[in-house]
Amino acid sequence: MPVSSHPMQGGTQTNGRRFAIVVSRFNEMVTKKLLDGALQCFESRGADLAKDVDIFSCPGAFEIPQVVSQLLSGTVSYDAVVTLGAVIRGETPHFEYICTQCSRGVMDAACHFGVPVLFGVLTTDTFEQAMERAGGKVGNKGTDAALAAIEMADLYALMKERNY
Repeated sequence: MPVSSHPMQGGTQTNGRRFAIVVSRFNEMVTKKLLDGALQCFESRGADLAKDVDIFSCPGAFEIPQVVSQLLSGTVSYDAVVTLGAVIRGETPHFEYICTQCSRGVMDAACHFGVPVLFGVLTTDTFEQAMERAGGKVGNKGTDAALAAIEMADLYALMKERNY
């Protein structure tokens, strides 16, 4: 199949697509702000939050990939999934284990199920850095993950439409 000289790119409107958000409760002061940013993004891009976006809460970042895999193997079809969490470095190697397994699990689910799964899990050294990325001076990574989910869902639909 010939490839266009112009790169295919997804749009930034939800166009009636279905999205799931998996958000961890650990560091909830941060994750609530990430969730708010994601929901505002979806709504501003045309989503009806009551029917187009489902939210699933789990205890922590380690559980996020488990929930994503369960969702994508279920009967409800999602066009993309957004993952939100906050892992803040402590004094033990626990941080590295959680971050590694969370990111690997999210990517594995995306590749296995063929559905975009966006990584909006903060991995920061301090609480202050997390807050800066949850609506502070660095922006809101929940908003960024939601916008990327919209674009990826649209890109996947375009690729499918063109038999890629």
